[in-house]
Order: sequence, then structure tokens, then C-alpha cells
Amino acid sequence: MVTRSDDLICHISQHAPIPLEAHFTCRAGEVLAVVGPSGGGKTTLLRMIAGLTLPKQGQIQCGDVLWFDSKHSVSLTPQQRHIGYMPQHFGLFPHLSALENVIAGLDHVPKAQRRQRALDWLERVNLQGLPDRLPAQLSGGQRQRVALARALAREPAILLLDEPFSAVDRETRERLYIELARLKQQLSIPVIMVTHDIHEALLLADKMMLISQGQMLQHGRPFEVLSHPHDEAVARQMGLRNIFDGKVVEQDIERNMTWFTLGEELIVSDSAPPLAIGQAIRWVIPNQGIRFNAISSGRLCKSLNKLDVLIESVLVMGESSRVIASVIGIGSVINADVPTHLVDKLGLQAKMQTTIALKSEQIHILNVPLPN
Repeated sequence: MVTRSDDLICHISQHAPIPLEAHFTCRAGEVLAVVGPSGGGKTTLLRMIAGLTLPKQGQIQCGDVLWFDSKHSVSLTPQQRHIGYMPQHFGLFPHLSALENVIAGLDHVPKAQRRQRALDWLERVNLQGLPDRLPAQLSGGQRQRVALARALAREPAILLLDEPFSAVDRETRERLYIELARLKQQLSIPVIMVTHDIHEALLLADKMMLISQGQMLQHGRPFEVLSHPHDEAVARQMGLRNIFDGKVVEQDIERNMTWFTLGEELIVSDSAPPLAIGQAIRWVIPNQGIRFNAISSGRLCKSLNKLDVLIESVLVMGESSRVIASVIGIGSVINADVPTHLVDKLGLQAKMQTTIALKSEQIHILNVPLPN
């Protein structure tokens, strides 16, 4: 990869006190989402990039500047790295106004310019009318924007966001998603966002990195990680629930197709990793790869991978409904989130039989050992 003068390159390796292995590049103007469960190492990674915690081994470089190098005893302070850092609960000074909180991050700017610079940034995050309010007088979303303005007012080399939307309600969060997407177009710096929310990562990130128990599981574009998880651990962390056993029946390498069994049914996938006939596999299909038939009339006549199912339950969750169905004659359970309006249109109800189709291009065969 050709790196630019303001890209972040990170190689971190340590076994204690907190195990962490992370090797990645975040390009200028790119949002990288670091996704994983609590205790997986996400915040530790962010603190290491910020210079608040030192890795045991590795190298961190931003553009042409080496921030950390264990071999050559290089370790710049957070101030020398000139980062914009927004901690999980915003880290605002409770006794300072919104304006004063932003000014507090401008110690690198001449005093005469700090007030106007802070006002300009409050305006950029749509808080121009609230400079004198204390954090306690602001909503969660407003406090988040003050923290963001303070981080960006530093004109940082990199922006680090630790669970930036976890402390606000859903409606505010949706508005802030839009604001971050708008700001991303204006920023030409790497942005690293820690989150445990896959939806946030898919919505906002250009790249995502899955991390669990200090290990990088997969790194790439969000849709690629979702549709082509390396293994079952990645698939489950991405929230994919439809993971099944199969046995290879046939492969056509030229057409990039694999046929395998699901119980007594034959399934075809539009991928052909190196597999042996008769080999046991694990495979996964995301929610968007499952099509439900109408109860009253069949419309899947041209579809491959048709399975007759018995609907066990339909749980309405607002605009989406969770449909759980078992494959008749096999017992394998299919989980699908279906728009509620489509559930009503198709007449899907518990204890009724219907047919589903699994899109062959959405079926992904998980990594398995190569045949001997």
C-alpha cells in the first residue's frame, strides 16, 4: 500500500499486562471502526495510539513522524502527537462553560486567538447559541458536540473517538451519525472510532477491525467483513446467526461454485475455496441473503436453494420483526430480521409453513483446514 504523509501506521504487540496484537493502517480522511466486546482491548489500543499507555513492543507512525518505536526507545507524549481525543463520557470540565471547555483544548494557539477559534468550532457543530452553558445544562447530544468541537479545534493529526455515541439516546445518536458523516467529508485526517455496535461501524466506517481478547480477527471494508468473515468467531462477532454444518458434494472451480448438503438438502454457493469432496464444512448466510415466500402463493419458483420451513415465532420489534423458522425434515433453525411491513404483506405467522430461498451469492463457506 502506498501511504500518504498523514496516514497512521500502527504495529503493536504485547502479551502482558493486557494481551494485544494490532497491525493496520488508517488513511487520512478515512474512518476506521475498532469493533469488539467489552474487555477485548479496544480502549487500550486507543490509549496506546494517543500515548496515554505505552505498548511493550511495536511502532506507531503518523505520516513522516515516528510516535513510538520500542526498538529505538522513541515515545512522544500525547501533546507531542497532537491528537484529538474524545473519551467515552466526553471528559468535559463540569465547572467550565461550553466555550471554556473548547478553549481548554487550545493551549497550542496564541491566547488572543483562542476565544474566536472556540466560537468558530462551536458553530461548526451547531452549538453557536450555547457558549455560556455548563455541561450540566446541556443535553447528552450537546455535550457530545462540545467534546467533539474541543477535539477538532486542536486541528489534530488524528481524531480518536471512544464509544462516541454510547451516552446519548437513540434519536440524538441518529442525528450525530449524520453530523459525523458530514464532518468526515471535511476532515483530511485519520479517524479511529472504538465501538461495540456493529450497526455504527457499518453505517459510518470506511474500514473496520474486529478485535477480541486482544487479537485482531479481521480487518477490511465493513461489507466485505460482513459478507466474507474469515471464520466462525468473526461471523458471530458480526452478529451472524445462521451458521450451519455441511458436507461438500461437488465443486466447479471454473464457475466458482460449490455444492454441499444441509441434512438431505443440496445447497449451492457462488464460491469455491479449496475443498475436498466429502469434506465437512461450516457455512454462513447473512440476513439479507434469505428470501421468504408468501404463505398464500409461491413466487420462488426460479430460485436456487429452496427450503420448506415451519415458522416457529414472529417477534415484532418496531419496524423490523425477528422471524425464527425450522427447516422441515432437518430441524436446522433459520433466524431472520424481516421488515415488519413485509411480514404483514407475506402473511408470516407462527405455526405456518412456507418456503425460503437462500441466495447463492450470499452464502459464504468459512475457512477450514486445507485437504491433505
